[in-house]
Parts: sequence; C-alpha cells; structure tokens
Amino acid sequence: MNNRKLLKSENMEVELKEREGKGFSIAKENSKKVGVMTYSIPDSDFIIIDHTEVEPEFNGKGVGKKMLYKIVEMTREKNLKIIPLCPFANAMFKKLEDIRDVLKQ
Repeated sequence: MNNRKLLKSENMEVELKEREGKGFSIAKENSKKVGVMTYSIPDSDFIIIDHTEVEPEFNGKGVGKKMLYKIVEMTREKNLKIIPLCPFANAMFKKLEDIRDVLKQ
C-alpha cells in the first residue's frame, strides 16, 4: 500500500490506501472501522468512486462526507478528476459546490 494519509477530526480519523488500481478511504473512530468509500483507478488522469458504506450507528454524522473530502484532497494533489458512480458520492457532488472542480466532465 503506497498511500497513507490521516485526517483527524475529534475521535475520527480518515485514511487513504491504494493498491493495484484500486483505493479506498476508511474512517475509524477509536480504531473501529465506521465507514469505507472505494474507488478504482482506470486511467492516469481520473478515478471512479464506486461505493460508500457507513455503519448504521454513524449514519447522519458526516462520515461519508469526511471520506469524500479526503479523496477530493488527494485528487487535487495529484491533479486527477473524479467520476462519482456511487449514488452517495454523486449526490454530494450535486450538493457541495466546493468540490465540483474535481468532477470529470
């Protein structure tokens, strides 16, 4: 795994991992996994977010948004674009103007 970054917010940390053309953002609270957002890397200039999963007791607490923002941060650093096939990620891109700069047209 070649990419490991942490974002701490209260007791939650969000980490990115990539391996063999796939990656994910994982959210943990007190070392317990509370959510994951997966993406594939089909090309050198974009990624596809394909799935988001949050533990039921963490629904509505911003876990998915934190994972998405971590992926957006990485795509900005690497000058990549995002295709949000995941319904949650797609809805967030429609809702949040501040991340639309990384949408693949």
